[in-house]
Amino acid sequence: MSNKTVGHLINGKILVDSGAQQPLYNPASGAVTGTVVLAQPATVELAIETAEAAYPSWRTTPPLKRARVMFALKSLLEAHADELCELITDEHGKVLHDALGELQRGIENVEYAAGAPELLKGDYSRNVGPDIDSWSDMQPLGVVAGITPFNFPAMVPMWMWPLAVVCGNCFILKPSERDPSVALRIAELAQQAGLPAGVLNVVNGGREVVEQLLDDQRIKAISFVGSTPIAESIYARGSAAGKRVQALGGAKNHAVVMPDADLDNAVSALMGAAYGSCGERCMAISVAVAVGEETADALVARLKSAMGGLRIGNGRDNSNDMGPLITAEQRDKVAAYLQAGVESGAQLVVDGRTAAVPSDGFFLGASLFDRVDESMSIYRDEIFGPVLCVVRVPDLAAAMKLVNEHEFGNGTAIFTRDGEAARHFCDNILVGMVGVNVPLPVPVAYHSFGGWKRSLFGDLSAYGPDGVRFYTQRKTITQRWPSSGIREGVSYSFPS
Repeated sequence: MSNKTVGHLINGKILVDSGAQQPLYNPASGAVTGTVVLAQPATVELAIETAEAAYPSWRTTPPLKRARVMFALKSLLEAHADELCELITDEHGKVLHDALGELQRGIENVEYAAGAPELLKGDYSRNVGPDIDSWSDMQPLGVVAGITPFNFPAMVPMWMWPLAVVCGNCFILKPSERDPSVALRIAELAQQAGLPAGVLNVVNGGREVVEQLLDDQRIKAISFVGSTPIAESIYARGSAAGKRVQALGGAKNHAVVMPDADLDNAVSALMGAAYGSCGERCMAISVAVAVGEETADALVARLKSAMGGLRIGNGRDNSNDMGPLITAEQRDKVAAYLQAGVESGAQLVVDGRTAAVPSDGFFLGASLFDRVDESMSIYRDEIFGPVLCVVRVPDLAAAMKLVNEHEFGNGTAIFTRDGEAARHFCDNILVGMVGVNVPLPVPVAYHSFGGWKRSLFGDLSAYGPDGVRFYTQRKTITQRWPSSGIREGVSYSFPS
């Protein structure tokens, strides 16, 4: 066991309090590599007080100076990329090249935040009335917080706090206690980039910390990414406490494969989208909807063949395609879904339980089901593992009905050469993020990320333009300077 202890970052310093400690694992070996300290209530209170104290000075810091911190942070993140990717791989398990992709998408959000002077400049209108000018600007909320999941320990925190702090807020980050090291290290780099002490604080912990953040009236907004039941609960509790809440929940993402699709490209895309990061992505494709029996037969045959070459092993080896699941419990949960699928009548074409995987660690091979229907738990539930289900439908209308009736509406894709079909799909599908021949339609940093239905609770999506709106409040000023010496009478009419 390593002597590594992961603490908190408060007021620019690492703090290890006397709270309970939880073991950290290397998912590729199953070995305990250290511990993470779970914050006591007094530690969370200290983080809030520290953020409150830092806020008055930070909110009046010119946006250009805040942006310069983001430019410096970008350079530091790139310089420390190898170190950061190793932290991701060693605590999450994903392969290093996948960790690098995650880090790069996080850096893109830092780049977007560096545009603060443009993002926050507001609007101005002269002479909206006689000698009356009006303008609006985007002002920060105060102290805000974010709760992030284990599957993207670097990227998702950078969806939140860079934009929040560049808008003038102070931030409290509660990363996943399963893989907290990279979020803490990035926060240290932010300090090195010039972020003043107290503007960004990191507290580790579980449910008790989350509830304390949700209930505290000094925190004005909270952003969450995780499973739907928790997202729904956080939205309800945070809203009841008067907070602005953005809670991103679960997903069951469908890819519709049309008869005219380039099947080789579709199979390659599905392999990466279903089995990359061991399926632990909220944008993973977990259902392939094959239109027509001939399409389905060909798709299943090619997927089965491609899965024979899938390389599974330690994420430190960049020649591997897929690493382990995050915990033994998650591995066993996914395996239980495989058994449930068999018992419900689905055809298990490739059984990941029998795959050749390392004997140590939390590994499970990739699995493929055919002839899945809507009644099965493997279709309804977000499994969050390397499992792809094939559903057979007769036409595009049936495929779209299937997608639109699912409780989740996070991401979807269509594979086709038909522009008319693609346009009809994009216009009428009830899903927040849509790809055309793109399996993981994750928006770039200058758009916004968010699903529909029970995949998002709240009015605004994450990062991009919606992120600016979420972390700011608009103030509109109307101003008049009457001409010298003129005295005006009283008017009881509504101004127009």
